[in-house]
Amino acid sequence: MRHARRRVVRRVTRLAAVGGLLLGGAMVTNAVASEPPAPVIGVPFTAPPATGEGTDLVSRLGNARTAGSWIDSAGRPVVAVTDEKAAAEVKRAGAQAKMVRHSMSDLKSAASTLRSAPRVAGTSWALDYKSNQVVVRGDSTVSASAWSRMTEVAEGIGSFVRMERTEGTFTTRINGAQPILSTAGRCSAGFNVTDGKSDFILTAGHCGPDGSVWFADDRGRQQVGTSLRGSFPGDDYSLVKYDGGRAGKGADVVAVGDGKGVRITGVADAEVGQKIFRSGSTSGLRQGEVTALNATVNYPEGTVTGLIETNVCAEPGDSGGPMFADGIAIGLTSGGSGDCKAGGTTFFQPVTKALTELGVKLIVAKSSGGTGAAPAPSASPGAASPGSSAPITGTDVSTLLSRLTDPRNVGPGMLVIGGSLVALVATRWIRAEQDRKAYRQYYSATWG
Repeated sequence: MRHARRRVVRRVTRLAAVGGLLLGGAMVTNAVASEPPAPVIGVPFTAPPATGEGTDLVSRLGNARTAGSWIDSAGRPVVAVTDEKAAAEVKRAGAQAKMVRHSMSDLKSAASTLRSAPRVAGTSWALDYKSNQVVVRGDSTVSASAWSRMTEVAEGIGSFVRMERTEGTFTTRINGAQPILSTAGRCSAGFNVTDGKSDFILTAGHCGPDGSVWFADDRGRQQVGTSLRGSFPGDDYSLVKYDGGRAGKGADVVAVGDGKGVRITGVADAEVGQKIFRSGSTSGLRQGEVTALNATVNYPEGTVTGLIETNVCAEPGDSGGPMFADGIAIGLTSGGSGDCKAGGTTFFQPVTKALTELGVKLIVAKSSGGTGAAPAPSASPGAASPGSSAPITGTDVSTLLSRLTDPRNVGPGMLVIGGSLVALVATRWIRAEQDRKAYRQYYSATWG
């Protein structure tokens, strides 16, 4: 067994070195010397998909009469309503109605008031539809005096603003999935996208400034592409343009480790209560649930709004990686607190907004087996330092650093030196057996 494991590690490392990486999201196929075997692919079908019915009802009834929607444990849509007439309309549509005191307008007004208050790094807030509250969290870096000032603001808004302290630290999760390496650190590819002329990797914006050059190996020899058109803070997305212009074969595949992959067939907005998966090289394949939407996080580097809040864990090393469900692209790993031992909160940049703002389309699987482009929609413990990277490991690190710190390899006027870079750790694609079982349960089509 030990010898077999060594052979697997050597084989995966060799594939990474020639640039044919499965980057925890899209398959990076640019600049391949020899193409790796195609992964075992299945279109997931057993996970109950988000219906979108609740979202449609909220849109139709309006913010004054509703306060969001979610999916219950049985996969049925639930809509929060503020009057009996709205409740009757929801029931006629076949969904469940829950009477609440505060409307979506109230919740959004509360969030706007919090946003206009003096910024406090290490805090976040999100709209909790199930409890009909706005939940404000402060991490371990927030001082007692700063927390007291925020509490006064919350009390001025009303009792539906709930204050919570968390032991972790809200940090961007730089590094991640199967790595792409640059002067800015190590991140992961999320999904492959196209503008019709060129193909790109869609990843997190905090991974590096425009002009950052990315490599597929720890020696800086296999260049993947260059960052452009990113947004961070405010949003958290960016594009990495492939040097050859094309993503190549397997562009519609999300890798989940052990040679397994899931074809991406579309893109959608998240729904509260939705079961989701995300992938990253530090913590592997993990499952969780969407807990809130429209989250705001005050990272030390700046404020990001409109994020998806989840209870799936993540660790430094997971930034930019894909969040998906039922073969549908949903988000890109942004940041959070905690780790995968004690648990935590992780925030994701919605893919739908990134596609719209960037003017690109997701590369997805066609029913015939080819690939197409999905149109952009309309519109805890174990704290890590902000934007931290894991320690450098592996050989020839000095060679990589010397090339990555070359001013010609970064955008004009900015040279970002990542605190450290991490070599490929192929054996950590899926760290826990429980995640394998969960994956089989929801995506049984993938497993032979």
